[in-house]
Amino acid sequence: MVFHVVAVPYPGRGHVNPMMSLCKILASSSMAPHELLITFVVTEEWQGLIGSDQNRPNNIRISTISNVLPSELVRGSDFPGFYEAVMTKMEAPFETLLRQIETKVTLFIADLELQWIVPLANRWNIPVAFLWTSSASMFSMLLHSHLCLQNGHLGIDLSENGEKRVEYIPGVSSTRIADLPTIFNKSKNDEKVLQLILQCISNVKQVQYLLLNSIYELEPQAIDFLKVHYSFPVYSIGPAIPFIDIINNHPRNDNKPDYLQWLDSQPRGSVLYVSLGSFLSVSRGQIEEIVAGIGDSGVRFLWVARRDMSWIKQTCGIKGFVVPWCEQLRVLCHSSIGGFLSHCGWNSVVEATFAGVPVLTFPIFFDQTPNSKQIVEDWKVGWRGKAGVGPKSVVTREEIAGLVNKFMNSESNEGEELRERAKEVEKVSRRAIAEGGSSVNNLNAFVQDVLQRIQ
Repeated sequence: MVFHVVAVPYPGRGHVNPMMSLCKILASSSMAPHELLITFVVTEEWQGLIGSDQNRPNNIRISTISNVLPSELVRGSDFPGFYEAVMTKMEAPFETLLRQIETKVTLFIADLELQWIVPLANRWNIPVAFLWTSSASMFSMLLHSHLCLQNGHLGIDLSENGEKRVEYIPGVSSTRIADLPTIFNKSKNDEKVLQLILQCISNVKQVQYLLLNSIYELEPQAIDFLKVHYSFPVYSIGPAIPFIDIINNHPRNDNKPDYLQWLDSQPRGSVLYVSLGSFLSVSRGQIEEIVAGIGDSGVRFLWVARRDMSWIKQTCGIKGFVVPWCEQLRVLCHSSIGGFLSHCGWNSVVEATFAGVPVLTFPIFFDQTPNSKQIVEDWKVGWRGKAGVGPKSVVTREEIAGLVNKFMNSESNEGEELRERAKEVEKVSRRAIAEGGSSVNNLNAFVQDVLQRIQ
């Protein structure tokens, strides 16, 4: 009998990538059934990115459905509209595809932010494992947003109240109001997105499994809470990042991308890797200050910039390398990387912990603010790039230049302590995916549970 998994991610890079990484990990697992087939379903806009992956195992096949919107540009200009379209327009083409699949489906692994998958799975009598692609702490924050409302901590003026602490969210350590998810700000758009994602959270109790892209040892209190809260199995299986590709595939010197060749020529720990995400970005005024500040610092840098590449290169000077895309985990694991200036998307966070690289945080949206807090306060593997809590406060070029210089100085006591702590977190991350590690054991238990269910 073929063990056939249909994997369907939310159509965003921060969701597609961890879902594919999870599928690769599942395909390589010693516990995976011999006749394992994974059908990975993406909207057409992701076909080029996913289809060109030469490291994808043969038993993971790609299927596409129509885009939820005619242009990806709408995602950036109207995120609430795009988010709502995912909730309302993906189900019909997905079910049409499902009818065309000849091999009986054993299990859905679906992104938690696809609320329509639960009624569809019930109609087809197929069990569902939800994948949550953010932190377990973020999950608990959303689950308990009503407590924030009851305590008057939703939609308040951050410039006056941002430093006040929230102490009552189960599994989450003391948190500044400014570090709560940005959708708690209760603007009109935030309110729309918050209501949609809370509907998704409410659907979780109807599925058979919950998979967390997190490492138990990094979020034990939040994960323990979720295990008690739900009556079905909850498994932390992270980091769902492409570490298999990094471990198994080393590019030959004559086949290395130019940015890796450049990194090879730089001193150990001397390069600041800069990436502010693939979707939203900081304000134009703030990005100008960041560019100027890094240029003034004189620090070597590798910057991933999907727009304004030539302007960044000209402004920052000759000490850096600017590219439109790179294999981020391979870059972070390179010996010349000494720090990461990041927007703190969860994928970037878990990749930085896996690589043992300290993070200078510039969060922008959604879960990035609580992710920044975990980096700085809980794990102590980074510093905040922005001291103020007001939404309009801009960090100046002078402040950034000084901060970058201090952050990249590995010989200072602060720098040495930061890097030692990052290396300790790296050990935790890598132990989790080693034989007998918490994430490996959890994934094996998940597979065994599904096999018992279908027998």
